[in-house]
Amino acid sequence: MKRLEGKVALISGTARGQGRAAALRFAAEGALVVGGDLLYEQALETQRLIGRAGGVALTAAPLDATDENSVRAWVEEAVSAFGGIDILYANAGAVRFGAVDTQPYADFAFTLRAELDSVWLAAHLAWPHLERSHGSIVTVGSTAGLTGSLSNRRTAHSASKGAVIALTRQLAAEGAPFGIRANCVSPGMIDTEGSRGDLLAEDHPLRAAADHIPLGRIGSPYDVVRAALFLASDDAAYITGHNLVVDGGWSTVLPGPPNPLP
Repeated sequence: MKRLEGKVALISGTARGQGRAAALRFAAEGALVVGGDLLYEQALETQRLIGRAGGVALTAAPLDATDENSVRAWVEEAVSAFGGIDILYANAGAVRFGAVDTQPYADFAFTLRAELDSVWLAAHLAWPHLERSHGSIVTVGSTAGLTGSLSNRRTAHSASKGAVIALTRQLAAEGAPFGIRANCVSPGMIDTEGSRGDLLAEDHPLRAAADHIPLGRIGSPYDVVRAALFLASDDAAYITGHNLVVDGGWSTVLPGPPNPLP
């Protein structure tokens, strides 16, 4: 039997990257996927890819994960179409990097809204339905929420992702009496369309990050999604409040020579 057979999965940010990978993988595991993204045409293409593979998906309208009315409509569409919600994968986010002394406050606020408010809004509005289904929440943190960086100026990103990890633990505490589990997956460096435009760009110091990752490579969206799938599924039925780091061991080691002696 497929791991998510018949479960209704809300997944935000399904236009590309980790969100598209999650939608495809969750659908392949039997989930009824309700996707959403401001990049609506790309989100519809994700829906078409799922359909061609024999899965079931719905992308009703453009989703602004930072707008309460938009998120409410997204949740209501899922319930109307499939009768409830079993899984919330709050994946959507956007970031503007900058140092604390030079980044405009507007960029700091934008990042917190896109990366933190989007998670709270989705959990807040899906909560009554997750109570009924004894559902599962998966959020997306980051190694940026665990450690500082000498290579990337990212005060807003670090603050928002650290807050997502903390919020997830509180969701686990508040959800436990209702059988709701909440866990976080925290990626390290992942090769996506977005990261290729900044952190993995030719002129960025982190371009050579793979040299310092113990497993010797940059992660893929599917590395993250496999972890999220586990946390969302009944295989993790006794796991809640956990932050699962998916970074090839990057955050576990001190900086040092990329090729140590045998």
